[in-house]
Amino acid sequence: MSLIHALVAKGQTILAEHQAGKRDFSQATQTILSKIPPNNSKLTLVWEQFLFHYISEGGFTYLVMADDSAGRRMPFAFLADLQRKFTSAPSSSSPDEVPAYGLQGSFGPTIAALVHTYNTAPPIDELTRAQTELNQVKDIMVQNVEQILSRGERIELLVDKTDVMAGQATAFRRGARTVRRQMWWKNKKILALCVLVGLFLFWVLLAQVCGAGLNQCGSSPSKT
Repeated sequence: MSLIHALVAKGQTILAEHQAGKRDFSQATQTILSKIPPNNSKLTLVWEQFLFHYISEGGFTYLVMADDSAGRRMPFAFLADLQRKFTSAPSSSSPDEVPAYGLQGSFGPTIAALVHTYNTAPPIDELTRAQTELNQVKDIMVQNVEQILSRGERIELLVDKTDVMAGQATAFRRGARTVRRQMWWKNKKILALCVLVGLFLFWVLLAQVCGAGLNQCGSSPSKT
C-alpha cells in the first residue's frame, strides 16, 4: 500500500486518524507534529524509508505517511482532498472544544475511506490539481528549512530532503557564474586566435607579392 497512516490534528492534538498498516507509528507522528511550525506550510519529511507529507493551515495539520514509491504528487493530492472534506464537515465548526481523538468516531471513517480510495484508484482530476499546488511547495520547502536552522534545533529523527534541494540550487547558481566566466574567456581566446590567423594570412598574401621579407614592395628598381 502507498498511504499508511493519515490524521488531522489541532496543533499537536490528534483529532482523528486512520492507520492502514499494523505497525504503530504514534511516536513518530507525535515527534513530527512537535516539529511543525505554527505558520502555514507544506513540507515532506523523511523517517526511515517512509515519507511524512503534511499541510499546515489555519492551526490545523493534515498529515499522511506514505512509502517512497508513492512519490509526492499523490500524497499531496490526498491531503488537499482531506483538508476540503474536514473543513466542510459539521464537526469542524468548533474544534477548540474537541479533546484528543474527539472526532475519531465522526471523521475517522472519512479518513479511512479516503485512504482506501487513494490506495486503490486515486482520482485523476485530483492529481492534476495537485500539480499546481506542488509548484507552490518548492518555495515553502526552502523557507521552512531556513526557519528550522535559524532556531538552532537539532533534528535527529528526521532528515529533511529539502535542504539538499537548496544546496543544489546554490551550487547550480555558482556553477552558472563559473560557466559564464569560462565562456567569456573562451570567446576572447577565439577572437584573439582569429585575429592572429587573419594577420598570418595577410602576411602570406603580402609575401607572395613582396617577398618573404616584404622588401620588394618598399622600393622601386634603380635606373642605370
